[in-house]
This record gives sequence, structure tokens and C-alpha cells, in this order.
Amino acid sequence: MTTEMLLVWSTVADQETGLRLGRQLVEEQLVACVHLLPAGRSIYRWQGVVQEEQEWTLLIKTRSSLYPRLEERLRELHPYEVPEIVATAVVQAQADYLAWLTEMVVEPKETGSA
Repeated sequence: MTTEMLLVWSTVADQETGLRLGRQLVEEQLVACVHLLPAGRSIYRWQGVVQEEQEWTLLIKTRSSLYPRLEERLRELHPYEVPEIVATAVVQAQADYLAWLTEMVVEPKETGSA
């Protein structure tokens, strides 16, 4: 079954931050689920210096139509100056899971002038 679902991932420095971000996004109904993966090591270049840090990975499930709002909100909540926010389309997924995801997130209401 083809989908309009996105899998978005991001990283944070610690579990507490991941839990806080995940809970906030779910409570705001921008996402259906945030899966927090245990810490791993990230090696990257930042401001000309190679860094190596422990980071937790967030796997975020939402509709593609909500990505702009999700990205904006995640940037507001995220402690990193330049947070990793990467999305990939889910090409196929189990139908019942997709129905649940669709039910859990809220599309923005259209506001227009009358």
C-alpha cells in the first residue's frame, strides 16, 4: 500500500531531551509516534573541527503534509543550533498502521478571510 507517510529522524544529546521533544510533538498531534533509540556515537565536522559525541536518535512518524509544521516546531524546540531533521517517504506500510497514523495526527485548519 503506497502512503503519504514520512519517517523523520533527528538526533539529540541525551535521553531526557529526546523524551521531552517526543512527548511535545505527540501531544501537539504533529506526529503519531516518536521512537527514541539508545545512544550511539556521531562523528561529524562542526565549525571546522571534527567532533565525536554521544547522541540519541529520534524516529518520528507523521504525514508528509505536516512536514513543514513539524520542521518548524522541531527547530523551535530543539537545543542544537542546526538540528538534524531528515525525512524520507515511506513507500509502503501496513494498512492498519497507516490508518492509526492518520487518526493520530491533526491537519491544520484552513483559515481564510470571509
